[in-house]
Order: sequence, then C-alpha cells, then structure tokens
Amino acid sequence: MAKLVEVKEVSFSYEKNSPIVFEDINFSIEKGDVLCILGPNGTGKTTLIKTLNGLHKVNSGLVLLNGEDINNLSFNDIAKLVGYIPQGHIPSFPFTVFDVVLMGRAPYVNLTSSPREEDKEIAINALKTLGIEDLKDKTYTNLSGGEHQLVFLARVLAQEPDLLILDEPTNHLDFGNQIKLLEIIEQLSNLGLAVIMSSHYPDHAFLAANKVAIMKDKSFIDFGSPEDVLTEENLNKAYGIDVNLIELENNRKICVPLKTDLELVMTNYSKKYSKD
Repeated sequence: MAKLVEVKEVSFSYEKNSPIVFEDINFSIEKGDVLCILGPNGTGKTTLIKTLNGLHKVNSGLVLLNGEDINNLSFNDIAKLVGYIPQGHIPSFPFTVFDVVLMGRAPYVNLTSSPREEDKEIAINALKTLGIEDLKDKTYTNLSGGEHQLVFLARVLAQEPDLLILDEPTNHLDFGNQIKLLEIIEQLSNLGLAVIMSSHYPDHAFLAANKVAIMKDKSFIDFGSPEDVLTEENLNKAYGIDVNLIELENNRKICVPLKTDLELVMTNYSKKYSKD
C-alpha cells in the first residue's frame, strides 16, 4: 500500500542559529492508520504537527504527502489533503453550526463565488457522520466544549481530506467526551482516513491508535505498535515516573502511574515539618 505520509530525517529549529526543536524524525503512515504521538510538555509535538501541514518548513529532511514534497504544494493543495484541528481553538463569531462546517469547503470554492449545492450537501453529510445534524441551526458560540470539538471536526471532514491532524483533540473535554471522540477517531480510520494526533495520555493510544511514537530529547525514542512501544520502561524514560501496565479481560491494556516516589518525598517533608 502506498504511503500517505512519509517523514524522512526531518529536523527543525525556529531560526537559523537557534536550538534544534527536534531532529532525525522518521516515520510513515498509510490510509486507515491512527498514529498517536506521546511525550512530555515542551518536547516538540505541536511543532512537529505543524510541519506536517505546511505551517512550519523543516530545516532538513523531507515531508512527503502522497509522494509529493510538501514544499512543492500550495496551501490550497495541502488543505485538500490535510485537515487540521489545533489545540485550544476559541470560537469568536456567532456563526451557525452549519456555516462553520460549510467553511471547510473553502479550498474548493473560488473567492468570487458562493458555495454550491454540492458543497452544502457535503457539509450536511459531515454533520450526519458525527451524529450532530440536529445542531446545524444553533449558534456555534453557545455550544459546550464537547460540541465545539465535534463541530470543528465536522468542518475538517467537509474538506474531504485523506489525513486528519489533531493536536491534543481531547484537551478540555470531560472523561465521557474524551472517550466518545476517541471512538469517532477509530470509526473514521475504519472509513479509510489516516489520523495523526498528539496526546498526553498513553491510554488514548491503546484505545484508538495502531501506531505510537514517543518523543523525548528532540527525537523519537520509539515508534511502532502500541503493544511494542508502550512499555513500562519507555514510559518511565519519557515521563520520569514508574508505571504499571495492566491487561484487562478484553485484551486491552491500561497505564497506571505509581505514587511510591511521591509518597516518599511527602513523608520526608512531613518529618521535616514535624521537627520544626
């Protein structure tokens, strides 16, 4: 199967002589893959994601989309291939939900023309795919956080991309909406979409991904299947804490952080304060 995304020996820094943010990044994904990128804060996950949709140009190496060097593609070309949801997008204008989703058709609509009936039908189908067609006439700014995320995802689906890039898509969502969104990501991958998402939670990779990368110290410390990559050793190396991986009856694993070291620190503090 042809590679949808290929990243070869990629490195990035913001300025010519500024520190390297990441280097020697290599991976590829195909249609239907879900790649979850894990790693501590400040390790470069968001910056890497922005090189995959053309917002940042790499210092060295290649980013290929459907075999084409991303540097040779226009932003309009990229928008037809890649749907991107940044973390923490804030709704500003009181558009209807339908109008927000219809904006996803922008790469296909001439600046001097109006959306066609075909574009409107695609927007409605995107709402139906996510089960939120009943929201189409509501004001976007009046929705809950979970509804905002689903509407923005519908807008991205209206672009009809081959790849979805989601930067911490469960950020600010409650536990129930996190799980619902991960289930939707899995369903979209079953339809043939590829997904790259970043997350702080190893359990999200077990729930929705078939590929995982762990970023630490400016590079990937491991890349592969969740079963191979999400080991207690790798998670300790990435986050600096001990964890237990527990296998449930349905063959799914969960990650349980251990508190032993923290409890020891607090005990030492307690002894100090009791002496004072």
